[in-house]
Amino acid sequence: MNTDSLVTDLQALVLPWAIRAVGAAITLLVGWIAARIAARVTRRALSRVDTTVTGFAAHGVYFAVVAFAVVAALARFGVQTTSFVAILGAAGFAVGMALQGSLSNFASGVLLLVFRPFRVGEFIDAGGILGTVRQIGVFSTEVATPDNVKVVVPNSRIYGDVIRNFSVYDTRRIDVTVGIGYGDDIGRAIEVALGVMRDDDRILADPEPAVFVTELADSSVNLLLRCWSARTDFWNVRCDLTRRIKEAFDAAGIEIPYPQRVVHTVAAPSGPDKR
Repeated sequence: MNTDSLVTDLQALVLPWAIRAVGAAITLLVGWIAARIAARVTRRALSRVDTTVTGFAAHGVYFAVVAFAVVAALARFGVQTTSFVAILGAAGFAVGMALQGSLSNFASGVLLLVFRPFRVGEFIDAGGILGTVRQIGVFSTEVATPDNVKVVVPNSRIYGDVIRNFSVYDTRRIDVTVGIGYGDDIGRAIEVALGVMRDDDRILADPEPAVFVTELADSSVNLLLRCWSARTDFWNVRCDLTRRIKEAFDAAGIEIPYPQRVVHTVAAPSGPDKR
């Protein structure tokens, strides 16, 4: 066999593969560098979000770019990546279906951490749970109820429901309904109620306290006492106002009636029946 011919054949066989190998190596190197840069940019973009979400997102971006680089490198060797991508997609779909509950909780957790409808330490009503937020996780949120019971709520249940945050605003409105007798003077009752609210320094002067006649009920005329206080004083003011309005009405001789029914007895007519 001619040596020159053998060398030529080897060059023709090896050189294309060497070029492909170099190209694949460059592709992997560029992909690795791009993955690191993308992960760094992701961390910087999510720097204000929870560290757990930031780390998870950065790793996800990193491995996604690396996987793309590996597929591109395999393509340089003539490997049919279409089937490979299809297999990865099918595997990802199967895993996603198996973990759809967890993925839903994760997605909701990310949205909670990004949009911040509540923060740790705030008092909320969400997902049917009323309490103080202790921890916001990626998959669940820990809440301490008013009777100090730890409740772990899935994030999808919280984000998919109405969220009421009682700790956002500095002031809260207080409504107390009290009934007076039909024989009592409504104007006098309103005057006494306003005096009780104005005498409490914790009740704000602006907005001004007010009293409304809301209902002519079966046994009473119902008055709505409305005032505002600092958020931190809400429960104490509400309980104290309920007690003081009762004491003030008693002192003023204003009745707070309990439910009752008046029965009128009609005597039967005397004498023979007339048709």
